[in-house]
Amino acid sequence: MAGKLDGKVAAITGGGRGIGRGIAKLFAAEGCAVVVNDLGVTVAGQRETSSPADDVAKEIKAKGGSAVSNHMDIATVDGGQGLVDQAIKEFGKLDILVNVAGILRDRMIFNMSEQEWDDVIRVHLKGHYCTMRPAAAYMREKKYGRIINFSSNSALGSPGQPNYAAAKAGILGLTYSSANALKKYNITVNAIMPGAATRMTDTIPAGRFGSSGVPQSETAEGTPRDPANVAPICAFLASDEAGEVTGQCFGASGYRIMRYCHIVPQKILYNSGPWNLDDLFERLKQTLLLDMEPPRM
Repeated sequence: MAGKLDGKVAAITGGGRGIGRGIAKLFAAEGCAVVVNDLGVTVAGQRETSSPADDVAKEIKAKGGSAVSNHMDIATVDGGQGLVDQAIKEFGKLDILVNVAGILRDRMIFNMSEQEWDDVIRVHLKGHYCTMRPAAAYMREKKYGRIINFSSNSALGSPGQPNYAAAKAGILGLTYSSANALKKYNITVNAIMPGAATRMTDTIPAGRFGSSGVPQSETAEGTPRDPANVAPICAFLASDEAGEVTGQCFGASGYRIMRYCHIVPQKILYNSGPWNLDDLFERLKQTLLLDMEPPRM
């Protein structure tokens, strides 16, 4: 039986663990050759002794699939270019780019260091740019491509994660802009807001989501919080059947898939000329400021 991604080639960042690992394994099972990128770092971004990308590539090949590992730092221009170049060298082309790699440096805004801010923005937001730039240039020449970016519902207002929330909101803007620019080249660009138990969610304090906390990643397999549950929507977006789906943000959590709406004006207050401050203050209270809700995840 033919796979949904037969003959395709994908580069997947952060593919050694968690959500990225699930995507790499599903893509390979559906006939896609994959370049599994993983720098091999802790959640905080510290180097480890080996990269799990090697293990994922070996696992895929043991099941008859095609995979190679990549250990480059995708938050550098050289690393992003190297990932694209390796896919083309190993498999002859690049059809799909999936950007999953990320780190956490959680802190309240009033005590976050400059380094904690810079590190998270670098890996997430710059990391997407560094891979998308060479991938889009190649795909533009070939008049075909699928780019899947990973945002987070933390972008909607997660407390204690101002750097992460800013990066993930930035990825949405990058996704929408790139989708509009690349559509004429038959390249789609979409975003995912995932919900799963990973090494990242293991670090979330129990009180943030109620007394029970967040399920730990080591016990998530086979449950709704299994990271593998995020992969199916990615497989669809990477397929030929998703050629008209671009500039969208999807949520994937457990056994649910959602489509998020774009930001649109909820209420509009008109005036016949320049604002008089006394009049504006009063009219705001009677119109735009009614029924306000705080940001929510």
